[in-house]
Parts: sequence; structure tokens; C-alpha cells
Amino acid sequence: MVKTLNQAYLDTLSFGSDELSTLLALGEYRGKQELFYLQSPETLKTLQQTAVVESTESSNRLEGIIAPHKRIADLVLKDTAPKNRSEEEIAGYRDALSLLHQSAKDIPLSINVILQLHDYLYRYHPAKGGEWKQIENEITEIHPDGTRRVRFKPVSPFETPRAMEELVKNYSRCQFELAQEPLIVIPAFILDFLCIHPFRDGNGRTARLLTLLLLYQHNYEVGRYISLERIFEESKDSYYETLEESSKQWHEGKHNFMPWLTYFWGVLLRAYREFEKRVGVLTIGSGSKTELIRNTVQNMLKSFSISDIERACPSVSRDMIRVVLRELRNEGKIQSTGKGRGAKWKKTSP
Repeated sequence: MVKTLNQAYLDTLSFGSDELSTLLALGEYRGKQELFYLQSPETLKTLQQTAVVESTESSNRLEGIIAPHKRIADLVLKDTAPKNRSEEEIAGYRDALSLLHQSAKDIPLSINVILQLHDYLYRYHPAKGGEWKQIENEITEIHPDGTRRVRFKPVSPFETPRAMEELVKNYSRCQFELAQEPLIVIPAFILDFLCIHPFRDGNGRTARLLTLLLLYQHNYEVGRYISLERIFEESKDSYYETLEESSKQWHEGKHNFMPWLTYFWGVLLRAYREFEKRVGVLTIGSGSKTELIRNTVQNMLKSFSISDIERACPSVSRDMIRVVLRELRNEGKIQSTGKGRGAKWKKTSP
């Protein structure tokens, strides 16, 4: 019933030089984490605050759950009480993320843990979490004209409990009995989880929480400091396309795992490269927040607003952002494309 995370399927995989180079690079980044941790505690605290807000915002926004950025920052950083249904779900993700950041290595994967993470998503919400689906839940795509296309038909409600038991059992066997490469086993687990689609709602958010849990347990901890959920959202077309491509013929066990695997590794690589770059910027000293703003502007691919910079740098005040933007404007590095609340900025041509 589990089509990717089983020994017969994994034995069919073959890897070329590009894939092996990526695995090597990720292993090297994991080894260098200790060097990053030697940086000042304030540096890592700033990165963690940024990442936890971005993760909560992006993972929910991918599912259409939206709130103003300032409210999300208050919910996450100030533990503010939610005021509406969207905020209830956002607060639930906040609590689940906090649990993982505090205790991931003490939470062995199990059916109960998966149900608990899902339950966290709905702990402030009228809907009940922590229960397998009771009705069919096809994965559909809604076109602009209102028509629907079925992207994937998951495992039936009747088969779901057995499929999840098998998935967790296979994960444990691959990790602890067969000592399979974690960076193959983890994305295989996530693909199978999403193809089973065990919950009526909240499957994507639960999958992203499980991604962090399993990565942290294998010492790939970049998600604490650079939001993987943000990177998933920023590359959401590839996120959904590779999942769809890799789920074709999943039920028959004839699917192609490689598009999803390659994308998953690419997200990790991007996160580690960003982590390395930001640690270097943030450790400059007393001007670290100024350099953080400058670096964020440099990485903007299109026009941006002050709110965009606030979202990327939640530990920096709006007044300080304005000061740095004026400095960059006076240096001729950016220019304003509007006035007032709707003002935008863009980088000047080099």
C-alpha cells in the first residue's frame, strides 16, 4: 500500500553524478552547522525570530489561510490570542512549530505523533483535529473559469489507517534497521504521506511540520533559522508541479520519485546557502541589523515595499528600515516608484 518508502521501490532508484554531488553538498552543510552555531547568540536569535514568523505565515498562506503580517508576528512572537478562524489555525501552527523547535529529537515518529501534530493545527478551531479522514478527499485544481481538475485521488478513508501504520513502520525500518540515507527516506515519506492524504484537511501543513521533525532528528536543522515553508511558498509552482509529477501512477507503484526528490533537495540547498550568507552578514557587529536590511534589499528580485522588508526582518523596527532605505536611495542603489502607503522601491540598474 505504501508505494515509495518500501525496499522494493527504493532498490529501483539510481543516482547520477549530479544527485551524488547534491547529497555531498548537503552533508557538508550539515557538518558546517557547528561553525554557524559558534556565532553570537543574538545572531541566531534574530534568524530564529524571522524564520518562525515566515514559516507560520507561508505554510498557512499556501493553504489559503491569510492574516495581516503584523497580526501573524504578534501571534507568533508575542503569543497573542487568536481573534478569528484564520488566526485560530495560524496559532495552532505556531504551537506545533514551537513544540518541534523545543523537543524534536525527543519525539520519535509514530502514529500518535502524527495525529498530535494535526490536532495542534485545530486546537483553537471549532473543527476537530487528530482524526483520520472519514470521507473521500480528492486533490483538485480550480481553474480561473471555475472548472475543476482532479490532480490525484488519494487512498480511501477505509484504507487510510492501515496505510499510515505501514508508512510509519517502513520509515522506522529504513532508518534503524537498514540505515538508508535520510535525505532519500524523508522526502519518500513525505510523498507517500501526501499521496495517502490521511486527513480531511490540513495535510499540507502537517506534511511540512513532519518534514521539519524528521530533518531535525537527523541534524539537518537549517529550518530553525531559514524558513523552509517560505521557500516552498516562493517556489510553489515547482512545489505543486513536482508533487503532481511524482504522484502519477503512484497507486500502481510505477511513479517517478525523482522530480519531487530533486526539488526537495534544492529547497534544502537554497536554505543552507541563505543561512551561510545571512550568518556572515549578521555577524558584522553593531551594524548587524543595518546589514540585514541591506542584504534583504539586495536579494529582492522585483519592486518591494517597506512591509516586504518588515516581513523578512521582523526583529527590525519600521523606523530603522526607513533610515536604511533612505541611505540606499542617497547612495543611488534604489529608487522610489511611488508615494504614501502604496510606495514601492526597486533596485537601480548596476
